[in-house]
Amino acid sequence: MGRLSGFRYREVAGRLRGLGFVFDRQAAGSHEIWYNPAIHRYTTLPNHPGDLPEGTVRAILRQAGLTPEQFPAA
Repeated sequence: MGRLSGFRYREVAGRLRGLGFVFDRQAAGSHEIWYNPAIHRYTTLPNHPGDLPEGTVRAILRQAGLTPEQFPAA
């Protein structure tokens, strides 16, 4: 298990909120679009039960313009 595994939707959403992202709109199915007005970046966050796969969390961070080191620890 990597450093970015084992996160649930609520944890990722809370950390994104702490980094300045806000819920923008509902996307297809259970996906949400989050936006950071300070840096003008969007990211897509799936609202699924259970843990998000590590690759999905990495993709969320890449879209948000963040590195794993910038993602705050629990």
